[in-house]
Amino acid sequence: MIVWQGEETIFAPLNGNVIPIEEVPSPTFSYKLLGDGVAIVPCEGKVVSPVDGRVINIFQSKHAIGLLSSKGLEILIHIGLETVLLNGEGFTVHVKKGENVKKGDLLLSFDLSLIKKKAASIITPVIITNSEMTENMVPMAYERCVAGQSALLQVTMRKSYLFRIK
Repeated sequence: MIVWQGEETIFAPLNGNVIPIEEVPSPTFSYKLLGDGVAIVPCEGKVVSPVDGRVINIFQSKHAIGLLSSKGLEILIHIGLETVLLNGEGFTVHVKKGENVKKGDLLLSFDLSLIKKKAASIITPVIITNSEMTENMVPMAYERCVAGQSALLQVTMRKSYLFRIK
C-alpha cells in the first residue's frame, strides 16, 4: 500500500483543441458516468502518454487505452465516439499491457481521416476513472494543446488515500 497526497498534472495526450467534458455529444462522457475529465478534438492521429505510469488496459478494438499514473490515477483515453464499432480498423497500438511509459511516449496512432468518415465523432475524452481518490480536478485551459507538453488537468488527491499498485 502507498499513502499519497498532493497534486498531479495530467498533460495533453493529443494535439488539438480542448473542450469541456460536458460538451461531448455522448451522455456516457458528458454526464461523467465513467469519471471526470476533459475532451480533445484532435488535429492529428497520435496519442502519447499524459503521465509517467503503466499501461493497464488496451481495448481489443484499439480505440481506447487505460493508464495508471505513478501517483495512482487511472486515466482513460477514448479516441472518438462509437469507434468501438470499427473493430480496430485505422488504429495501431505501440505499447503492451503492463508496459511502463513516460510522459510523451507514443501509445497508439490512428487514421484521423478514417475516424472522421466512419465514426460518430473524433472528439477524444480524457477521463480520470478513479475520481473517488481525487479531491479537486481543474482543467488548465480550453484552447489548443500540444501532446506531451500542454498541462491539461491539475488534480488534487484526497489526503491519505491508500492504493495498491498491482
